[in-house]
Amino acid sequence: MLAGGAGSRMGPLTERRAKPALPFAGLYRLIDFPLSNCTNSGITDVWVLQQYQPHSLEDHLANGRPWDLDRSFGGLVLLQPFTGGDEEGFAEGNADALWRHHRMIAEFGADVVLVLSADAVYTLDYRDVIDSHLERDADVTMVTTEVDEDAGRFGVVIADDGGRVTSFEYKPDAPESNVVTTEVFAYRPSALLETLGSLAEGDEPLEDFGDALLPRLVDAGRAYAFPLPGYWRDVGTPDSYWQAHQDLLDGAGLDLDDLDWRIMTRAGHRPPALVETGATVERSLVSPACRVAGRVVRSVLSPGVVVEAGAVVEESVVLHDAVVKAGATVARAIVDAGVEVQAGRDIASATEDTTIAIYARPED
Repeated sequence: MLAGGAGSRMGPLTERRAKPALPFAGLYRLIDFPLSNCTNSGITDVWVLQQYQPHSLEDHLANGRPWDLDRSFGGLVLLQPFTGGDEEGFAEGNADALWRHHRMIAEFGADVVLVLSADAVYTLDYRDVIDSHLERDADVTMVTTEVDEDAGRFGVVIADDGGRVTSFEYKPDAPESNVVTTEVFAYRPSALLETLGSLAEGDEPLEDFGDALLPRLVDAGRAYAFPLPGYWRDVGTPDSYWQAHQDLLDGAGLDLDDLDWRIMTRAGHRPPALVETGATVERSLVSPACRVAGRVVRSVLSPGVVVEAGAVVEESVVLHDAVVKAGATVARAIVDAGVEVQAGRDIASATEDTTIAIYARPED
């Protein structure tokens, strides 16, 4: 599980935290979704590659206990940058990150290496992906989905009727398809390690999967697509992060109350939310320890958020322990954890076509 990127597209939201530690839907963190998918899929050997702001993530992971991964054998393993050997230092992309740990991968001796990112919100039984991968005797199986947004943000895939990938372009200027990778890949270990080794010894940079690794495997002819059968949204930009919350409120996102596929997280110990007399709450998620005395419409409040009387929060995401003071307005915005929106302050996107506003510190 790749959790070491800087998440620079998220702006101030990832200046002091790893992107996989970013809250989602009030109670959860982004990394909860692939971790919960692993647990629900019966996968108990999970390695998390960290690099950027690792402490913000380690605190949440809690040795894997929330996902039943605190085991004597297997379970959760945290992999950090290290010194010593040719692979020492910080990775410069996700393919490079895999190469720096190639000895551990080889020594483990897995039949399939499943590589996941923590940049998207989705549920998926990885056993179905692995079964398809093994049945096709594939070098790589790419889990794909169709997107309505700009496909040029992703790896764009074209496959034939049998599912074999015939074309792959990484973040193209003019995408030829709206079918993209979901950053879920199943690899044949020998193909993965041999290709990474060849790239490491050659002139091509390792960098990200899409730069050289996946094109090499597609050219070899044993790359296949596996369409994801359900909701998926990348949350790598403020706009997409905001939209994923709106999907949830519209009922178009995930079912977070699916008892057959639980989304697990590190639970807090905070009291129930309090909605004061005279407050208005419409179509919103209100987490524990929130206190609402103002107006909240189509918004998601993380634990401990305070909306004072006379304050308005509309179509927004407000993170842990933030305070919206009386007389302040927050609309189509993301308010970071622990900050105060002062009385009389108006934090809002001007129109539906503008970028979502972010309020990260009182002085911003």
